[in-house]
Amino acid sequence: MTVIATLGSAAAALAAKAATATIPIVYAGGVDPVLAGLVVSLNRPGGNVTGITSMNVGLGTKHLGLLHQLLHRHARFAVLVNPNNPQSQSVITNAQAAASAMGQLLEILTATTKRDISPAFSDAVQKRVDALLFSPDPLFTNCLVQLAVLAARHAMPTIYSIREFPEAGVLMSYGSDFTDLFRQAGTYTGRILKGEKPADLPFIQATKFELVVNLQTAETLGLDVPATLLALADEVIE
Repeated sequence: MTVIATLGSAAAALAAKAATATIPIVYAGGVDPVLAGLVVSLNRPGGNVTGITSMNVGLGTKHLGLLHQLLHRHARFAVLVNPNNPQSQSVITNAQAAASAMGQLLEILTATTKRDISPAFSDAVQKRVDALLFSPDPLFTNCLVQLAVLAARHAMPTIYSIREFPEAGVLMSYGSDFTDLFRQAGTYTGRILKGEKPADLPFIQATKFELVVNLQTAETLGLDVPATLLALADEVIE
């Protein structure tokens, strides 16, 4: 039996689904598989696609809460989204609800290409944004270095959903553990190879998350990271 495994790229999974309705496909990544059109339901995929999703698009509340703990004051936050991503509205709605619940201000910034990112940061500075969160998006993941450089240049506290960002100099990340995500994808692939059908395997939502804090960046920004937050971190970069 043949199984197609796509790791990280929803576009690859969608292309595979468009190409075949019979070969099993296992997807592991960050998009909402229902919203993306991969499956009709998480519990009952109903076709030839199943897998594991990080659901990082729903972490706006957690991201804003972490930034708020660091700033210790009323702040103006911003979320950078790619409006071409169908999940961007879900990210905005989630972040707006979180900011409203905390009594904080939230600006919406957009970038559809790499060239738009630098102007978006300039817009954030002009609007006196105190901290910025990046929407989970392949565009931003692929522009990791550019985002880290701009965050440092503008002294902007930022957060993303994958650990490679604080490793590159961004303040911190909170999101699903992709090593665990891919391990589970391997398990599902093995089960399908042994005869189980994707339609009978519910889409798994990530249960293991990790917080990574770049303490060097925090010190450069003049932020005092609470000991309680450091104790929660899975990794502290010093």
